Formats: sequence, structure tokens, C-alpha cells
Amino acid sequence: MSVINEYVCGDCGSQLLHENPNTLQSMKDIHTQLCPVKRQKSLPGLMLSSKPSISTKATVQQAASVTVPAATPKVTQAPEPSLPATAGGATTISLTGDGTSYSKVEGPIDPDFKSKRSVVGTFQGIKVWGEVDAPGRLGIWGSEVTVDFDVCVADGACIEACPVNVYEWLETPGHPASEKKPFMIREKDCIFCMACENVCPPQCVKIFNKG
Repeated sequence: MSVINEYVCGDCGSQLLHENPNTLQSMKDIHTQLCPVKRQKSLPGLMLSSKPSISTKATVQQAASVTVPAATPKVTQAPEPSLPATAGGATTISLTGDGTSYSKVEGPIDPDFKSKRSVVGTFQGIKVWGEVDAPGRLGIWGSEVTVDFDVCVADGACIEACPVNVYEWLETPGHPASEKKPFMIREKDCIFCMACENVCPPQCVKIFNKG
């Protein structure tokens, strides 16, 4: 029976859960950087200095005619729901074909692949670097957020660790390593925290900072 590791933020009360302690540590580190309550505590007086000045007279007049409900602060760690991967750019790569005579490729991803491979097409605007012979061989996907789809075993650690929801699952039936892959549909949202690269078991993820 798997053991669920837990972390509860002492500032905002958000609860993080994961079976893999390394993945949980990465999630904890990212939450520590992004926790809204912690950030407010570290910037005392910011909210006061940003409030517009309102005269007492105007406030009294408005209170006589308008009832304003009190705002209830709400802090949550849950990311926004993933949108379907349909709003990308051009697609020239097919996930179907007869290229099934390939075995699983061992990691890690080649960090110098951009100088050794060429872009053979795109999938919803995301670059795909060859060799591609679907469904048995799919190449390396992405420009800044890159994943070797032939090494990927669909562990899901990268999707769970990403604080800005860059990835969503893409079905790749017939691929020898796994029949789904983490598709970097929101690649432009990457904040280059390296969490996904650090937690990937087969080391199939490589992040390139924008230069």
C-alpha cells in the first residue's frame, strides 16, 4: 500500500499531498515562493500604500444609499482547471501511423538535441524535433519546455509539480514507452522554476531559459 506524504503550509493552510517525497519537496519549494499569504507578510504596508484615498464625506454619503457586502478572503492551492489542448497553432504532425517496430528509448534526454536534430513539424503550434514515425517514434517536443516523448513513461510527476499548469495529458496510443504524454500546451506560461525537470524519473524533460 502506497504511503501518502503530506505538507501543510503554516501561512495559508494549503495542503499538498504526493506519494513521491521528492515530488512533494519540489511542490513545497514552489508553493513557498508563490504563497500569497507569505508574500503579503513579506511586504508590510504594501496594501495600505496602494489604497486610494477616500474622503470621509463621500464615504458617509455612499453608505446612506449603498450597501456593500464585505469581501471574504479565500486562499487556495488548487490550480485552475486544465483547458483542452485545442487552442494551439498549426498541426502538421500525426499521432497515428504504422511505425510500431520500435522499443522504448532509455533516458536521459539529450541536452544538445537542438544541434543534432531538426524541426520536422508542429502540433498545435508546439515544435516537434525528429525523428518521427508515429505511433512508435514521436521525437522530442517543445522549444523552451521540452520532453523526449520516446523516453517518457507517463509517470505524471511533471504535471503534478508544475505550479503554472503548463502540461496536460495527450493520448499517444501505440507508443512503446507509454500511451499518453505530458503535452506542453501552455509552454508560454512556463516560469522556468525547473520543478518538472527535477522530478522526472526517466529524466526526459529539459527546460531552456529564454535567451
